[in-house]
Amino acid sequence: MARIAVIGAGMGAMAAAARLAVAGHRVAVYERTGTYGGAVRRFERDGFGFDTGPGLLAVPAVYRDLFVKTGRQPLEECVELVQVDPSARHVFADGSEVSLPNASRAGVVSALDLALGAGAGQRWGDFLVRAREAWDRTRRPLLEEPLWADWRVLAEREPYPAVPHKRLLRTRQAGTLAEIGAWELRDPRLTALLESHALGYGLDPRNTPASAAVLPYMEHAFGTWYVRGGMRELARAVYERCLDRRVEFVFEAEVRRILDKDGRAAGVELADGSLVEADHVVAGVAPERLSAMTGHELYGPDDLRPTTGPAAEAGAEAEAGAEVAPGRFTVFLALRGRPGPGAAHRTVVHAPDRTAELDRLHRAGDEPVRPTVTVLRPDDPALRPDAEHESVVLSAVSAPVAKGAEERFADLLVEAAEQAVPGLRERLLWREVRAPGAGGEGTESGFGALAAPALAAGAGRFLRPSNVTALPGLYRVGGRSHPGGGLPHAGMSGALVAGLIVEGPDFRGSQ
Repeated sequence: MARIAVIGAGMGAMAAAARLAVAGHRVAVYERTGTYGGAVRRFERDGFGFDTGPGLLAVPAVYRDLFVKTGRQPLEECVELVQVDPSARHVFADGSEVSLPNASRAGVVSALDLALGAGAGQRWGDFLVRAREAWDRTRRPLLEEPLWADWRVLAEREPYPAVPHKRLLRTRQAGTLAEIGAWELRDPRLTALLESHALGYGLDPRNTPASAAVLPYMEHAFGTWYVRGGMRELARAVYERCLDRRVEFVFEAEVRRILDKDGRAAGVELADGSLVEADHVVAGVAPERLSAMTGHELYGPDDLRPTTGPAAEAGAEAEAGAEVAPGRFTVFLALRGRPGPGAAHRTVVHAPDRTAELDRLHRAGDEPVRPTVTVLRPDDPALRPDAEHESVVLSAVSAPVAKGAEERFADLLVEAAEQAVPGLRERLLWREVRAPGAGGEGTESGFGALAAPALAAGAGRFLRPSNVTALPGLYRVGGRSHPGGGLPHAGMSGALVAGLIVEGPDFRGSQ
């Protein structure tokens, strides 16, 4: 039985902790905040409740597997999973709209043909077939296996089977998501539908590899799910599973330093000066912070290092026009009145000017433009004071807005949301605005921080560092490590780290 110290109580870290504990190890989790779940939190006020992180779940099989492997009670006995139908309602810049059935290719094709014109559904359906091929080629190396030592193979090969496109006597194939939209979908509304899946992670489709086609495919193939009571309930269930497996949690315990002995991770030092010995350390922290905590070079000469990204983190001060990391800007709305029959759980109101939105995505301090806005309306009694009220979450991905412009930007989100919520302004009791970077909220970069899933191609810029580090006994877990961000990917990072510790460096993922 090994002693294992886990830094952070995010979803990936807790997934690793539960799996390691059931394997017979003694696991203790040290979390610098007062609660678990990382970004999966809840804001409450006046009887209203709001998810502050992810509002929906894709690929629930990741968490079903976690619960099967760590106890007798399956996931469905610990939370109530509800399949969202329609998966989403999309309102496009030209005023047209479509509601897409959940996990039904025939239904989606029919809905798109009816809403956008004959042929639109077929083009989207054909795209999904190609996206499935990309998924089949990358699923194991990018989701179910530790990062290959020869990761450059993943970086150089584009797995999406693009359709040849003839133009000016030249034959070209789509290499980016934007080119798929322009050359294969050939409809700005279908392009907006495609690109919204990348935009949700702060990715600019103009330089995101075509392999990102797997993002809409995952949602289509595995469905869109909601956890009754809010997504915080999923974090609660994972936390309680850890407790059932006798994982120890120590909250408000910040790890200052990772101890090493004879060139191997040997425990952690807490901010109060106390030392905790361990045989393995699992760290759910950002790569740059992890390096500072060790004083070691954590990357070998052939390792994939963190991608060099925008110069400023979301929410940080930056000069106007400087390159910055985008984040999720969120507005919580407390409304009087019932939702009304047929209200979609999720509505995506697309930006009126796609180019302006994308140009603003990584640029600080510019005048806000109306972005693509996601409107979540969970018809959930647990998130409202009574049946005569409704809680709504608006979110958009953007570069940080200038100080003092947060309320003006929030007005743009509310303006867009009126296309999803009739009579919104007349029903509004109050709103709460959360700009990226605000308030910590259990993530390394504060509220609204984004971490994208790992993607093939793109010269490796969209891959994430390996779960194994150059310091033996120290492992990375969570959205900033392989296989990247998002609830399913966080759960898989926990599975990969547990497998590497339990089975050793030859572990190659679940079969």
